[in-house]
Amino acid sequence: MSFDPASLVFSQPESPTDIRASTVLPARRENVEFRTEDGKLLVGELALPESGEISATLITLHPLPTHGGFMDSHVYRKASYRLPALAGVAVLRFNTRGTHSPRGTSQGRFEEGIGERYDVEAAVRFAVERGLPNRWLVGWSFGTELALMYGAVEPVASQVEGAVLLSPPLHRATDVHLKEWAASGKPLSVLVPEHDDYLQPAEAAGRFSLVPQARVLGIDGAKHLWVGEKYAARVLDEIVDDVTEAGAGPDGLPRHWTGPVATA
Repeated sequence: MSFDPASLVFSQPESPTDIRASTVLPARRENVEFRTEDGKLLVGELALPESGEISATLITLHPLPTHGGFMDSHVYRKASYRLPALAGVAVLRFNTRGTHSPRGTSQGRFEEGIGERYDVEAAVRFAVERGLPNRWLVGWSFGTELALMYGAVEPVASQVEGAVLLSPPLHRATDVHLKEWAASGKPLSVLVPEHDDYLQPAEAAGRFSLVPQARVLGIDGAKHLWVGEKYAARVLDEIVDDVTEAGAGPDGLPRHWTGPVATA
């Protein structure tokens, strides 16, 4: 059975709540589906601010599904739990082809990042058709490969503002793709864990030097999977700084919430 976001039960605590890994803040959440150009039906979730304008839209691309990556990978789950309420940011999460999560299973099979081009295009097209503004790709690990390979070429390039990359391995994405990003002129932020298993900050700075507008930021102490609330919160702060005009603020996003909360 597919997870229903309406099943979340919110309550009003008497005092401010510490925002923890399982804390869910208010948002308008809905299960969504969209179809790729080659006919695959993909499943996902869209989380929108309860009220007010949408400051930015994140189109998230998850880690490698053959190694446990899916739309619920923890940084993206926490983004959907928090960012609509804390920053007015819409978060679109979805399973690429052949990927399963509690939300359901997207049609198709894993295609090594090749057929997934249609998945990226379909997700962006969905965001455009829904009228979601200020659209950014956010890729993590395998998702960074998809963002780099397909985000700076049409039909995606003209529909997104830029991209934020988390733990890019640069396995499938090549210098050709980096040069396409350079030619696009679109912003590219690259968050690289100090102890990444695949690409660490010094090497990343060298590889991404092909993209003059790229901002490469090494994160001390972090690992490829951004395990630990300290690192997940830092990632969300950096994303909000990149994609919204107001940013996360000098002290980062709030770590406490006064209002209704649920626990996932």
